[in-house]
Amino acid sequence: MVHITRGLLDVLLDMAEESEPERVSVVLAATPAGDFDGDVGLEPETPVLTTFYLPEAGSSVNAVFGVNLGTPAGSGRARFVSHPQGPPRPTREDDFAAAVIVAVPPWDDESVKAFDRSGREFGLDVVDAHPPNESLASE
Repeated sequence: MVHITRGLLDVLLDMAEESEPERVSVVLAATPAGDFDGDVGLEPETPVLTTFYLPEAGSSVNAVFGVNLGTPAGSGRARFVSHPQGPPRPTREDDFAAAVIVAVPPWDDESVKAFDRSGREFGLDVVDAHPPNESLASE
Protein backbone atom coordinates (compact mmCIF):
# COMPACT_ATOMS: atom_id res chain seq x y z
CA MET A 1 0.00 0.00 0.00
CA VAL A 2 1.23 3.48 -0.89
CA HIS A 3 -0.07 6.42 1.17
CA ILE A 4 -0.20 9.96 -0.25
CA THR A 5 -1.72 13.17 1.09
CA ARG A 6 -4.75 14.59 -0.67
CA GLY A 7 -2.96 17.92 -1.17
CA LEU A 8 0.07 16.33 -2.85
CA LEU A 9 -2.05 14.17 -5.15
CA ASP A 10 -4.13 17.17 -6.20
CA VAL A 11 -1.00 19.22 -6.99
CA LEU A 12 0.53 16.37 -9.00
CA LEU A 13 -2.65 15.86 -11.04
CA ASP A 14 -2.81 19.62 -11.72
CA MET A 15 0.83 19.58 -12.87
CA ALA A 16 0.13 16.66 -15.19
CA GLU A 17 -2.91 18.35 -16.71
CA GLU A 18 -1.10 21.67 -17.21
CA SER A 19 1.90 19.93 -18.82
CA GLU A 20 -0.17 17.92 -21.28
CA PRO A 21 0.80 16.78 -23.92
CA GLU A 22 4.25 16.62 -22.27
CA ARG A 23 4.98 14.03 -19.62
CA VAL A 24 5.71 14.92 -16.00
CA SER A 25 8.19 13.02 -13.86
CA VAL A 26 8.88 14.18 -10.30
CA VAL A 27 10.58 12.67 -7.29
CA LEU A 28 8.42 12.27 -4.19
CA ALA A 29 9.44 12.11 -0.55
CA ALA A 30 7.61 10.80 2.48
CA THR A 31 6.98 11.87 6.05
CA PRO A 32 6.37 9.28 8.79
CA ALA A 33 2.71 9.19 9.84
CA GLY A 34 3.79 9.82 13.44
CA ASP A 35 5.14 13.27 12.47
CA PHE A 36 1.69 14.53 11.46
CA ASP A 37 -0.35 16.65 13.86
CA GLY A 38 -3.11 14.37 15.03
CA ASP A 39 -3.86 10.76 14.23
CA VAL A 40 -3.94 9.86 10.53
CA GLY A 41 -5.00 6.27 11.21
CA LEU A 42 -1.62 4.70 10.36
CA GLU A 43 1.25 3.25 12.37
CA PRO A 44 3.68 6.06 13.34
CA GLU A 45 6.53 4.72 11.15
CA THR A 46 4.35 4.35 8.03
CA PRO A 47 5.65 6.60 5.22
CA VAL A 48 3.12 9.01 3.73
CA LEU A 49 4.07 10.79 0.49
CA THR A 50 3.92 14.51 1.26
CA THR A 51 6.52 16.36 -0.83
CA PHE A 52 7.74 16.62 -4.40
CA TYR A 53 10.99 17.99 -5.76
CA LEU A 54 10.73 20.32 -8.74
CA PRO A 55 12.09 18.61 -11.85
CA GLU A 56 14.01 21.76 -12.85
CA ALA A 57 15.86 22.08 -9.52
CA GLY A 58 19.56 21.55 -10.07
CA SER A 59 19.17 20.83 -13.79
CA SER A 60 22.07 23.11 -14.83
CA VAL A 61 24.52 21.30 -12.56
CA ASN A 62 23.13 17.94 -13.64
CA ALA A 63 23.54 18.85 -17.32
CA VAL A 64 27.18 19.88 -16.89
CA PHE A 65 28.45 17.56 -14.17
CA GLY A 66 25.92 14.72 -14.09
CA VAL A 67 25.12 15.41 -10.42
CA ASN A 68 21.47 15.65 -9.40
CA LEU A 69 21.16 18.44 -6.84
CA GLY A 70 17.39 18.63 -7.16
CA THR A 71 16.82 15.71 -4.80
CA PRO A 72 18.42 15.66 -1.35
CA ALA A 73 20.47 12.56 -0.54
CA GLY A 74 18.40 9.78 0.96
CA SER A 75 15.13 11.19 -0.39
CA GLY A 76 12.95 10.20 -3.25
CA ARG A 77 12.04 6.57 -2.97
CA ALA A 78 8.90 7.27 -4.97
CA ARG A 79 8.19 8.95 -8.28
CA PHE A 80 5.12 10.41 -9.96
CA VAL A 81 4.87 10.10 -13.74
CA SER A 82 2.13 11.22 -16.10
CA HIS A 83 1.27 9.46 -19.34
CA PRO A 84 -0.86 11.87 -21.40
CA GLN A 85 -1.24 9.28 -24.17
CA GLY A 86 -1.32 6.24 -21.83
CA PRO A 87 -0.70 3.51 -20.85
CA PRO A 88 -1.97 3.51 -17.25
CA ARG A 89 1.11 1.61 -16.01
CA PRO A 90 4.89 2.16 -15.85
CA THR A 91 6.84 1.96 -19.10
CA ARG A 92 10.50 1.49 -19.96
CA GLU A 93 10.81 5.24 -20.52
CA ASP A 94 9.92 6.02 -16.88
CA ASP A 95 12.55 6.66 -14.22
CA PHE A 96 11.91 3.96 -11.66
CA ALA A 97 11.80 4.13 -7.89
CA ALA A 98 10.60 1.80 -5.15
CA ALA A 99 7.09 3.11 -5.83
CA VAL A 100 5.92 4.65 -9.10
CA ILE A 101 2.63 6.53 -9.21
CA VAL A 102 1.24 6.73 -12.75
CA ALA A 103 -1.54 9.08 -13.85
CA VAL A 104 -3.39 9.29 -17.15
CA PRO A 105 -6.18 11.57 -18.41
CA PRO A 106 -8.73 12.67 -17.26
CA TRP A 107 -6.38 13.43 -14.32
CA ASP A 108 -8.69 12.38 -11.50
CA ASP A 109 -8.43 9.93 -8.59
CA GLU A 110 -9.66 7.03 -10.73
CA SER A 111 -6.89 7.62 -13.28
CA VAL A 112 -4.03 7.18 -10.78
CA LYS A 113 -2.39 3.90 -9.80
CA ALA A 114 0.68 2.93 -7.77
CA PHE A 115 3.20 0.26 -8.79
CA ASP A 116 6.42 -1.24 -7.49
CA ARG A 117 9.58 -1.13 -9.61
CA SER A 118 8.70 -4.42 -11.30
CA GLY A 119 5.29 -3.15 -12.40
CA ARG A 120 3.10 -4.90 -9.82
CA GLU A 121 0.19 -2.73 -8.73
CA PHE A 122 -0.02 -1.47 -5.14
CA GLY A 123 -3.07 -0.10 -3.42
CA LEU A 124 -3.13 3.72 -3.27
CA ASP A 125 -4.47 5.30 -0.08
CA VAL A 126 -5.24 9.03 -0.15
CA VAL A 127 -4.77 10.51 3.33
CA ASP A 128 -6.83 13.59 4.18
CA ALA A 129 -4.23 15.21 6.44
CA HIS A 130 -1.78 18.07 6.19
CA PRO A 131 1.91 17.28 6.63
CA PRO A 132 3.81 19.00 9.42
CA ASN A 133 5.13 22.50 8.65
CA GLU A 134 8.74 22.61 7.54
CA SER A 135 11.14 25.51 7.79
CA LEU A 136 14.44 26.37 6.18
CA ALA A 137 15.46 28.37 9.25
CA SER A 138 17.34 26.64 12.04
CA GLU A 139 15.55 26.41 15.35
